[in-house]
Amino acid sequence: QVQLVESGGGLVQAGGSLRLSCAASGSTFSINVIGWYRQAPEKQRELVAIISSGETTNYADSVKGRFAISRDNAKNTVYLQMNSLKPEDTAVYYCYANVRIGIAHFNYWGQGTQVTVST
Repeated sequence: QVQLVESGGGLVQAGGSLRLSCAASGSTFSINVIGWYRQAPEKQRELVAIISSGETTNYADSVKGRFAISRDNAKNTVYLQMNSLKPEDTAVYYCYANVRIGIAHFNYWGQGTQVTVST
């Protein structure tokens, strides 16, 4: 079991910055991939950025060059630095972790944190 708790969301003007944090607890040693998804009203949840245990990163095209994901293994925390925010970045941001135990994979989600970008 892995528990994920997000923080750092809020209201920001377009062009501004926010940093999201996700603290993981539980069986954190078994986390294979961790990162962020988002869901805007009436839209499907979409990948924002993920980072593997080997530090490989993957970003949505829409955030490349503006967002940066990083992880602090000592604190079991993953961060999402969001710069040059746009109104279309407005969404609930969810922390996500994929856990591998043997050949089985399990997905875990945080409760979400709201990010609102005003014009």
